[in-house]
Amino acid sequence: MVRAEVIVHLKPGISDPEGSNTTKALHLLGFDAVQSVHTTKVWEIDLGDTPEAEAREQVDKMCRRLLTNPVIHDYDVEIRS
Repeated sequence: MVRAEVIVHLKPGISDPEGSNTTKALHLLGFDAVQSVHTTKVWEIDLGDTPEAEAREQVDKMCRRLLTNPVIHDYDVEIRS
């Protein structure tokens, strides 16, 4: 079975209000060593017996069409067999 892991994160310079709020909350809870928190989203996609090259191509299309907003997101894809 082929599984793709897609990690989606905000591009540099894009505001991350959820990360900022989490940083503030951690400070309020006494975790003063925390300097920043950044949010990411991970998608695990099972692609059955799809050949690896085809799986990568399909996952890239999925990212461009649905899983990411190319204006604000970057993503990394890892294909595992």
